[in-house]
This record gives sequence, structure tokens and C-alpha cells, in this order.
Amino acid sequence: MFALTFLGTSASVPSAERNHPALLVEAAGRRTLIDCGEGTQRQLLRSGAGFRRLDRILLTHGHLDHVLGIPGLFSTLGLRRNSDVMTIHGGLGTLEVVVRMLAGLWGEGRAPIPAQFAPLAAGQVVDVGEFTIDCFPVRHRDTDSFGFVFQSPARRHLLSDRLAALGVPDGPMRGELAEGRPVVIAGDRTIDPEDVLGAPSGSKKLVVIGDTESTEELSRHVTDADVLVIEATFLDRDASTARDYGHLTAAEAAAFAAANGVKHLVLTHLSGRYQDEEILDEAAKIFPHCRIAADFDRIDI
Repeated sequence: MFALTFLGTSASVPSAERNHPALLVEAAGRRTLIDCGEGTQRQLLRSGAGFRRLDRILLTHGHLDHVLGIPGLFSTLGLRRNSDVMTIHGGLGTLEVVVRMLAGLWGEGRAPIPAQFAPLAAGQVVDVGEFTIDCFPVRHRDTDSFGFVFQSPARRHLLSDRLAALGVPDGPMRGELAEGRPVVIAGDRTIDPEDVLGAPSGSKKLVVIGDTESTEELSRHVTDADVLVIEATFLDRDASTARDYGHLTAAEAAAFAAANGVKHLVLTHLSGRYQDEEILDEAAKIFPHCRIAADFDRIDI
């Protein structure tokens, strides 16, 4: 299961209700921050999530509304004497922005907490067994932008009726079969895992796309996602302005979800020029299974 906590859902200008972009993803006891806009450390506290076990930041791109919260977060973690290494993933240009920012405040290599900078390239970012994170390039105003796919593997469960019929006793043997290894039971009978395992099920897929000017060539990464989180900075009536600033309209985001078998669509990076109801109405006419993200919303997948 993936648990999402939206810490910031505004576009480049925050509002009284919406902070700069940041999203916390929790899975299998691990916590990953996607983007870290100004004020993210306070949003972590206000949400109740806090700073524990936070050791990885994925950056969609290097625009300041997505990265300015990193120095404040580092400063607080340093004061709390956090000794964990913070790994920051981003495109090369994005990481250069962050490294210069930290060096300008504390000197090169002297940030308040140990940091590791990991350049992104299309493909797998991390595999922790219980889930994987992959990244893919996204087009946004000549930046080295990336989107992210979180996916948990499908699992096969033991079929109790087959276990009983074959006489497999409770205990370690069943654990061996669940792990895909054959066992030998009384009478020298070999039980193969295929004899007692059901069909694969339970895989979950989360896709997070930050600022993007186009959805071209992104379908293969998004297809059949359980949840797609994507920007909807403009409405269709301002599509020409959206092009000028490298963003999507709510209608475009909804059409993209509908065309790719997405189960649920969550719209974020929202501009204060519109009411939430306007954005939702435009998207829902095309893709009904959608919602507007608000700061501190939590979604479980």
C-alpha cells in the first residue's frame, strides 16, 4: 500500500490555503518526499507526519517553487541532530541548483546534515523489494524534469483448499511454498508451489508527474495506474497561456487519464486564479474519477 500526504498543492504562487509543492509518499516503512517547496518542513509538522525516517527526496525539476524548502528542512534536521544521510535525486541541472543553494548558505560540502546527490536517468531509481521507483523524462520549459512511478509487485497467495487437499501441514513448509520453493512431505511426495499458489494479484501503481507542458510520449509510464497525480495549473479557456508557461489544463490532464486506463486522477499544482469547483468541473466532464488535492489531504492506495 502507498500512503500519500499532500504537503503543498499550489502553483508557483502560494495562497493562504495552499503551500508550495511537496508530496510525502509512505510505503513499507519508508518515507519519500517528492519536491520540497518553501515551508515544507512546517507542512510536515502541521500534517502530523513529522521528520522521522525521512531520508530521500525526489525532485521533479529545479524551479525554485519546488526546491526552496530544502535549506530550511536541512537546517531543522541538523538542529535535531539527525545523522541519516539524505539522498536527493534529480536531473543534473536540478541537482546543480540545490548544491549551489546549499553551498551558498553553508559552504561547499558543509550542509547541516550529510547529503548524497543522485543524478536521475530514465529507468529504475530504487528497488527496496516491497516496491520500486522508476523515473521518466518530462518536458517542462527546457528543464531536466522527471516523473516517477511507484509500483508494488503482484503477489501470489497460498490456496488453503489446495494445501488441505494435498496434506501440507501448518508451519514452515507453507512458508517455503509461499516463497516459491518446493517442499517434500510425508511419503516423499514433492509439492510444487504452482500446485498451491493462486494467480498474481495485489500490484499497485502510483504515478506522480510535476510540471509538464505536454503528455506526449508519457502514456507507457502511466497506463493502468491506480492513481495518477498530475498538475492542472490552467483551465481550457486559458490554454494559450498554459502553453506559454509550460503547463497543462485540467481538461488535458483528464483526457490523458481517460486515454490511459487510469483508475483515479488527482489534480494538483493549482493556480489561485481559479476556484476549485471550476477545475474539478472541467476535469470531471472528461474523467469522472478525479479529485482536487488540498494541503494535508491523505490518500491510501
